[in-house]
Amino acid sequence: MNESVMRTTHLQALPAPNDGWKMLLKKEVLRFWRVAFQTIAAPVLTAVLYLLIFGHVLSDRVQVYPGVSYVAFLVPGLVMMSVLQNAFANSASSLVQSKIMGNLVFTLLTPLSAWQWFVAYVGAAVLRGLLVGLGVYLVTLLYAPPRAASLPWVLVFALLGAGLMGVLGLLAGLWADKFDQMAVFQNFIVMPMTFLAGVFYSIHSLPGFWQTISHFNPFFYMIDGFRYGFFGVSDVSPWLSLGVAGSAVALVSALTLYLLKTGYKLRG
Repeated sequence: MNESVMRTTHLQALPAPNDGWKMLLKKEVLRFWRVAFQTIAAPVLTAVLYLLIFGHVLSDRVQVYPGVSYVAFLVPGLVMMSVLQNAFANSASSLVQSKIMGNLVFTLLTPLSAWQWFVAYVGAAVLRGLLVGLGVYLVTLLYAPPRAASLPWVLVFALLGAGLMGVLGLLAGLWADKFDQMAVFQNFIVMPMTFLAGVFYSIHSLPGFWQTISHFNPFFYMIDGFRYGFFGVSDVSPWLSLGVAGSAVALVSALTLYLLKTGYKLRG
C-alpha cells in the first residue's frame, strides 16, 4: 500500500509531457539570468559606449531626419542591434555548449518534440534580447529625450528581430560543433549584416550600389521599421519592412524546425 502511494506521488511530481518545454525554457532563462552581469549588463555598456563615441563625434555634423538629433537617431539602431546580437548569442551558445559538455544527451532522452525544443530555445533568446534592448533604451534616456511615435510598431519589430535572431542562433547551434565554428557564423554573417543595416546612418547617405545591396539585407528592414516606431519616418515603408521581416522569420523557422525534426547533428 505504501509502495503504491509512493509510486503515485512520484508520478504526480513529474511534469506532464506537454509541459516539458516549460522546464527547458526555465533552464535556458536561468542559464543567462544567473550571469546577468555578463549577459545583460555588459551588452548594455557596450551599446552606451557606441552612443557616447559616435554621438560625441558626429552630433554636430550629421542630421538624418529633420528635427531629430543624431544622438536620438542612434538610439533605436543601437537598441535593435543589441536585441539582435544578444538573441542570437543566447540560443547559439547554449546549444553549442551543451554539445561540447556532453549534457545534450539528457535533453535528447526526454520526449520533447521539435516544436517544444524550438519554443524553449527561441523563447529564452527572445527574452534575453528584449531585456538587453530595454536596458539600452533606459540608459540612453539620459542622453536623448524619449520618443515613441507608434509603440505598436516598436513592439512588433522588437519581437520579430529577437525572434529571427533567436531562430538563427538555434540554426547556428545545430550546425556548429564547437565555439570557433559558431564564431565564424557570428563574425562573418551576423556582425557585418547588423553593422551594415543602418544602425549608424541612413542608407540614403550611401552611394547607389550600396543602397541596392542594403535592400537585400533583412536586418536593415528590422532596424528601419523599429526606427519608424520612434520617429514616424523611415527609409522605406514600415509595411514593406514588416513583410520582409515576417517572411524571414517564417522561412528560417521552417528550416530550423525541419532540422530539429530530422535530428540534424543531434543524434549522431
